[in-house]
Amino acid sequence: MFTAVTDPLGANLVASLEAPGGNVTGTSDTHPDAMAKIIEFIAEEMPDVKTVGIVVNEGEQNSVVSVKMATELFAQYDIAVEKASVSNGSEVKQGAESLVGKIDAFYIPKDNTVVGALESVIQVAQDNDIPLFVDEKDSVVRGGFAAYGFEYHDLGYTTGKMAVDILQNGKSPQDIPVGFPEKLDLVLNLKAAKEMGVKVTDSMKQKVRDQENNIINAE
Repeated sequence: MFTAVTDPLGANLVASLEAPGGNVTGTSDTHPDAMAKIIEFIAEEMPDVKTVGIVVNEGEQNSVVSVKMATELFAQYDIAVEKASVSNGSEVKQGAESLVGKIDAFYIPKDNTVVGALESVIQVAQDNDIPLFVDEKDSVVRGGFAAYGFEYHDLGYTTGKMAVDILQNGKSPQDIPVGFPEKLDLVLNLKAAKEMGVKVTDSMKQKVRDQENNIINAE
């Protein structure tokens, strides 16, 4: 069993997401709808965003896949993507700073190097009034403005149910499709929005289903 793997195909863990084959299955922390939803949110709620900046370590296969997918999705809304490539965490702030003046928003996908140094991007976003969109709830809690996210506890629970199917119900891993988070919700950080010069509209708030838990730092 595996859990919270961003790209099981790229990691050669399974033959396909629907029919893993072999003797391994599990869950991915890349919900198939999460990226599309946050990009749709940007296009609908922030029409002035014409170019998005992505800081990325292209030495990470997962990141290459994510950035390619994001670029294609942004293009559907005529939003351009500017990339800043880094190779380690100490380069993340410089990479983010290199995008200032070229972009209208940051978008940080699941990239271990960049997420590990996310505070550097947050600082650049705050200093330059650039909204920062991220790819997971934890990064919103840390200071990103918005994401479509989930609780990793819930993902672990989903993985556990799959393990029960194998260990108690006799199912074969090769026949169990790769699982994804069962709940996916918009998360907003209002303090981050204020520090990044973002006006949070009623329309944005109305898209948050669980406002008690997913509107963070509300006044």
